[in-house]
Amino acid sequence: MARQFDVPVFYRSPIISRVKEARRVDDPRKRDLTPSVLDFGPVRFKIGRHFGFCYGVENAIEIAYRALEENPEKAAAGRIFLLSEMIHNPQVNADLEQRGIRFLRTTTGEQLIPFDELNPDDLVIIPAFGTTLEIEADLRERGLEPQTYNTTCPFVEKVWKKSAQIGRQDYTVVVHGKRYHEETRATISHAQANAPVVVVLNMAETEHLIRVILGEEDAGFFFEHFADRFSPGFDPERDLQRIGVVNQTTMLASETAAIAERLRQAMITRFGEADINEHFADTSDTLCYATKENQDATIAVIQDGADLAIVVGGYNSSNTSHLVDLCEEKMPTYFISGADRLVSPDEIRHFDWHTKSEKTSTNWLPTNMERPLNILLTAGASCPDALLDEVVQRVLRWFPGAHRVEDALAPFAAEAG
Repeated sequence: MARQFDVPVFYRSPIISRVKEARRVDDPRKRDLTPSVLDFGPVRFKIGRHFGFCYGVENAIEIAYRALEENPEKAAAGRIFLLSEMIHNPQVNADLEQRGIRFLRTTTGEQLIPFDELNPDDLVIIPAFGTTLEIEADLRERGLEPQTYNTTCPFVEKVWKKSAQIGRQDYTVVVHGKRYHEETRATISHAQANAPVVVVLNMAETEHLIRVILGEEDAGFFFEHFADRFSPGFDPERDLQRIGVVNQTTMLASETAAIAERLRQAMITRFGEADINEHFADTSDTLCYATKENQDATIAVIQDGADLAIVVGGYNSSNTSHLVDLCEEKMPTYFISGADRLVSPDEIRHFDWHTKSEKTSTNWLPTNMERPLNILLTAGASCPDALLDEVVQRVLRWFPGAHRVEDALAPFAAEAG
């Protein structure tokens, strides 16, 4: 049986959590990716089979709230710290702040509270993305033990362990990720303790790397195109003869798989297929199942069809932006942080992850269609179910003839029963 985490009840919801529980009971092996449909008559919400809090996020939330519960005096005195946002969700982080947790750094690494202000009696919590070996060492030198409340996602740690394993076998670690994302910074730190490391963002950068692997470009080309993306002392001629690919767990799993296969084929071209295992390490078991499930479930809803998509999550959430990317290819898509961004059927404030800015769109929600309006609704891995409830309730205001919530939930009550 899957582990059940002690997550505060206010993150749950009477609508979305009920749908998810019904699907869990009906399909415990998670094989059915058919979307759940909340049918309100004039508007229907098509909900992905998988979305919202994943194992790693629930684990992190449980640990953070346990730290508050077990150390009320420190919380009251403002002496419990998170290295940065625990997860990329503003509502969750705001609630932790209200309960006494203070953030030491921003998600991009800017210092908010100098480490010099920390005392040995303080508590410092590692966020779900993990942290670098250098920061851990710095904290220990100050008499702090960051592992006491370590919320690092187990699947991120799995990537680190695989990196260490192949590094000890003299493979270079190729990280598919965003160079300055917290998780990638942590992965680079852990990986380069055992191996040379280089980071690729996408397939285009992978092709640049392949040109160096095949000898079509020299070291100068490598250092120009990967200027800030390799470990100290990296030697392209030496360090690209044996490689393995790991990823930032919130990247598109399909893209990581494609990048790994492209690099594998390049190594075959250079060294021959008979010796491929000597030059390319199989790391496919490091892909985060939760990220992949959410992406696969979103693709299934897209294929089922909808008029528009609403994706809920933190604007700095990498895994959420990839769900948006998938939806944008097929339909109008609106990336919002919460229901308050839904101003009216004529106005929505939503995030453009390409320009990293919020914008306003008009006439986004058709309310007078001759057939039911189908809305794809999903969320990132750090988004509480309660936020989706608020989205559903806000949209229903604009459909006065909509069925009652209990009527729309009736099919899921039967499944759960």
